[in-house]
Amino acid sequence: MLNLLVGLGNPGQEYIGTRHNVGFKVIDRLSGRYNIDSLTNKFHGLYAKTYDDLILFKPTTYVNNSGVAVIEAARFFKIPPERIFVFHDDLDLETGKIKIKIGSGNGGHNGLKSIDQYIGLNYWRVRVGISKPEYKSSVSDYVLKKFTKEQNEIINAMVEKIVKNIHTLIKDGKDKFLLAVHSIN
Repeated sequence: MLNLLVGLGNPGQEYIGTRHNVGFKVIDRLSGRYNIDSLTNKFHGLYAKTYDDLILFKPTTYVNNSGVAVIEAARFFKIPPERIFVFHDDLDLETGKIKIKIGSGNGGHNGLKSIDQYIGLNYWRVRVGISKPEYKSSVSDYVLKKFTKEQNEIINAMVEKIVKNIHTLIKDGKDKFLLAVHSIN
């Protein structure tokens, strides 16, 4: 059965390495793991299908309009919401921490709001912590800035753990996945 793995982020060179693009980073690393050199431009995004039934997908609609792309890809590949995994930044988690849930609210994340509008709530949210800025008024600037060197090292290590354990998430569920990615090794 196909699974749609969606990484949220903004297209363009100026957004590479920003906090809001942590979802793109996950998809880029997964692409590397599968030796995928380029993604196909379709469904308002970039995608590739792996030999083991994963669709790796990066919407090119900008984060706030991600739902437009996700619904197109999901419909084309006939993937129900419960087989969709969305990787996104989360201000409420410490940098590099991961939480996962299916359904529920969007926590004020505009990309999730957009996806909710198009496919409902019954999809997996893989929240990747980016920490909060000092002042709430600077949230929009904060998510569009690059990680500090220390934060980037933490995020890179966590993204590698996500990639290494992606099949644990899909086959064994969130509890075993979280145990694997939050382990010391």
